[in-house]
Amino acid sequence: MIDWNIQCRAHACQACGRRFLDRQPYHTLLSDAKAGYDRLDVCEPCWAAQFSQGATSRKGFVSHWQGVFQVPPARPDPIHKETAESLLRKLVELNDPKHGAACFILAVMLERKRLLKVKYQPHRDGQRIFIYEQPGTGDVFTIADPNLRLDQLDPVQHAVAQLLEHGLNPPPEIARAPAASAETAGAPPADPAEAPFPVKSNEPTAVC
Repeated sequence: MIDWNIQCRAHACQACGRRFLDRQPYHTLLSDAKAGYDRLDVCEPCWAAQFSQGATSRKGFVSHWQGVFQVPPARPDPIHKETAESLLRKLVELNDPKHGAACFILAVMLERKRLLKVKYQPHRDGQRIFIYEQPGTGDVFTIADPNLRLDQLDPVQHAVAQLLEHGLNPPPEIARAPAASAETAGAPPADPAEAPFPVKSNEPTAVC
């Protein structure tokens, strides 16, 4: 049984070895072999000199076509990008206080997109807690309010952006950059009029 497969176009003539130039015409011959199909890409001169006469009578000949070579664009480095919800789940599972501010920012982002809903806002040991629910799954997230100051928002938002871009295991040069954490977020909350995200009420609220 022959498995289906894709054979990529060659980057050089398989007869003379010269690399194809951008927009250069080439010819492809497909032949039947025991292990499947063999593809042969050749330049125009080699086609005219070696393959054009009697191509269809060559052993195993299946098909022939002509194309124009295009230099493939450079591939960007594959970077795994987290979604806000998947990152929040990972950070909550880690239960590391240094990620408290990032968890809060992610939860607010998801709330604004209506992917999380606040169900309750209790206070514990003088700190406001947000009880979020993911409506689709029914999962509940407990997120503490880090009481971020305005001068702390930019570093935290930058740290969240880096986590979304590079995940929890960033490249060394990213990992060496200073990260914002909940440990620096113990000052009074930001002015509600200037905050870039909705500031919650201080009163415990149950939401149905």
